[in-house]
Amino acid sequence: MIMRYNRLALYAMLGIAALMILAPVFIMVSTSLKSMDEIRDGSIFALPAEPNFDAWGEAWFGDCTQTVGEDCGGLSSSFLTSVKIVIPALFLSVGLGAVTGYALAAWKMRGANLMFAALLVGMFIPPQVTLYPLIIMVRELGIFGSIPGLVLVHVIWGVAFTTMMFRNFFKTVPQDLLKAARIDGAGFWPLFWHVMLPLSLPILGVAMILQFTYIWNDFLLGLTFGGRSGQPMTVALNNLVGSQFGEKEYNVDMAATMLTALPTLAVYLLSGRLFVRGIAAGAVKG
Repeated sequence: MIMRYNRLALYAMLGIAALMILAPVFIMVSTSLKSMDEIRDGSIFALPAEPNFDAWGEAWFGDCTQTVGEDCGGLSSSFLTSVKIVIPALFLSVGLGAVTGYALAAWKMRGANLMFAALLVGMFIPPQVTLYPLIIMVRELGIFGSIPGLVLVHVIWGVAFTTMMFRNFFKTVPQDLLKAARIDGAGFWPLFWHVMLPLSLPILGVAMILQFTYIWNDFLLGLTFGGRSGQPMTVALNNLVGSQFGEKEYNVDMAATMLTALPTLAVYLLSGRLFVRGIAAGAVKG
């Protein structure tokens, strides 16, 4: 009987937590499918009487009747920019982190622990503290205000995090396996490609999911280093929501927010099982 009450209490708490998380999502989707007249006259929790995707179309393509030039103010133009930023930054940060974490965990190098401690310290420094030095560095390289400059900044920030994840995972690999591979003649790269990397597929998936989410949702670095030609969707969303004059179009704002969040939602929905496997395989082990 006590176990039944405990289970009911657990389900009740989980239900309340799920309701609190899903309520804002419900409001966003519902509002995006309403007209402005229905939003003004109805309740925020009411379902749309006549659902339509007009606000979604305006959020994606913009309103060319109120805009001069080819850019109509929608999110479609910035979506490709975000893709150009995310793909190279994702693979470079995860790839470099995997190699660096492998070197720190599997090869006894002088100063390896000191280097890992420095990476940890750098990872916990807020981006705002290092913003100005990064601006000077990227400017001196001649790529400030461009997509390559923004990619470089994301790689710099992502390597510390991915190195920590891979290093902690590779520390759990039995040393006898590494010794056997070395006895068979495996050097640095053969040991990495043929032994360590196949073992790290779950943690590789976790690192890619987390890095994709961080890079795609970033606003500060995109606003600072992207310039006019390299603004990601988050910056375009802020411009869209903050540049409206006259009546506030809440349905367009909600639709634009959902469009910006859809890629990360899709990644988590499609790879949720892989994410859980990676966590269980050692993503948080030290």
